[in-house]
Parts: sequence; structure tokens; C-alpha cells
Amino acid sequence: MCGMKNPRSIAWALVAMSPFLSSPAYAQTAQTGSIVFEAHVAPSEGRPEPVRQLTFYLLRKSYADIRKEAEEGETKPDLDRFIDSLDVSKELKAWMKKQHTVELSGSDFLSRLKPDDVFGVPEFREAYLKRNSGDTSVGFPSPKFRESDRQKNPEKYQKQKEEYELALHKFLQSNPQSIEGMETNLDTINPAQRWAQQQAESQRRLRRRTSDLAQLRYLAAKTDTDLDGRGQFTGLAPGEYWLSTLETEAVAGDSRLRWDAPVTVRAGAASQVELSNLNATEPRHPSQ
Repeated sequence: MCGMKNPRSIAWALVAMSPFLSSPAYAQTAQTGSIVFEAHVAPSEGRPEPVRQLTFYLLRKSYADIRKEAEEGETKPDLDRFIDSLDVSKELKAWMKKQHTVELSGSDFLSRLKPDDVFGVPEFREAYLKRNSGDTSVGFPSPKFRESDRQKNPEKYQKQKEEYELALHKFLQSNPQSIEGMETNLDTINPAQRWAQQQAESQRRLRRRTSDLAQLRYLAAKTDTDLDGRGQFTGLAPGEYWLSTLETEAVAGDSRLRWDAPVTVRAGAASQVELSNLNATEPRHPSQ
């Protein structure tokens, strides 16, 4: 009958294929899987561009979790210990610890200051007085007590000193903007840059440690994308993997992306993955 295959031909075909079906190559192909991926980056205004010739790493653990593992072996800078090491007054150290900051400039710093802080911390008091003393146009108080009265007439000295302190508090309460600019007189003691350097160095060590740990302990394979942003991994044991660029960024215009994308590999199948702005990791702050 037309269309009916010869049973003898089918049998011979199966006999001919049997060496391949029983070969190690076929067995490996049937037991392993593969990943085929494409990576594109889209700037804020513009079309997606292929990520060309960038190394992608296939990890057995997410890069985010590897970073957490690396953090366990990294000693983070201790803010209180750093503050204790500073050559400043005990009042300023206490203020820094209470505010959890060592930044002594900028609008955020000024917004934290209360009148008791300004006059209770020696460095703040001196900076405030330098900023405003001599400005008679706004009625800034001038001290009337004299050092010579400290011994000759201590009661007068103390009374005038208390009056001066009271006048300073009243002036600041009536003129809160008078603290603006006082931070310029704190530049020489502002430890914010040194603290930022310590944090940045700690983050650099952590990034190196995370990258090394990923490649030495959790790396399954790596490959470079072609000019179309495509790449693939073959011969993979079934299981969960993560496609990562580690600390390297894919750049297009104002977009700087990294990936840590999960992918499941199944025996005898090819997993398709599209990497884009939508599944990239959140950009980290430069200090991280």
C-alpha cells in the first residue's frame, strides 16, 4: 500500500543506529544539558546594544550569596573604634557616636545640629563663633566679661559670662541660619574622607575576595560572548546555575549592568536565557 513503510527497512535502520545510541557520546548528550544566552544593554534613551566579547561565568551558587559568604571572612571598619582613634574632644566623639556619622560638612550635617550641640561641643562652638563674631550688622552678641575680672571681680566675671552664653543661645534660636558656613571652620578636623577611604578599601578587599571565591570554588564554566552578544555552555550536569559577570559591567551609554541570573539545566535540553536591563542586578553604590 502507498505510504506504508517496509518493516524490514525500519529494522535495518534501527540496527544501523544502534552503535550510535549505545555510544558514550550519545549517553553524555542524553544525560547533560546546555545553556544558550543573549545579552543586551539599553541606555536610558536608545536601542538595546549587544554585549560583545564580555566574559560570562556560570556559577553553582548565586554571586549575591557568594558575596555574603565572603563577608563572613572580612572584618568591616568599626565606626566607634575609628571615632575613638580621632584627636578631637570627648564631646565631639560622643556627638559622632550618637549621630552615627563623622561627616562635619554639608546640609545633612547642619540639619543634625541643635543649639546645645553648637555650644556643647568645643569644636562646634569655636567654628560657630569664628563664623559670626564681628558681624555687628545682624546683632551678634559680643562678650562683655574681661579676663582681668576673673581674679579681681569673679562675681562680675561670672555674671557677664552667663549673660553672654544666654545671649548666644537666644541669637541662634532667633537666627537658625547663622550656623550656615560654620562647617568651613571644621575642614581641618573633618575625618569623613579618612573614614570613606577605610570603607572603600574594605569594599575593594571584599570584591576581590568574592571574585576569587566565585572562580575558585563555584565556577562551572566560562565563555565570552560573540559580536552579537550570544554565548553558550554545553555538556552541563542538570541542576541550578547562575549566569554572572562577577564585578565586570556591561556598558552602553549611561547604563552599567551586571547579571546574577538563575537558570535551570535539564538533561537533554537547551535552556534559553535573555539577559537585559530587566533582569540585571541593582547597581551598587561606588563605596560598595
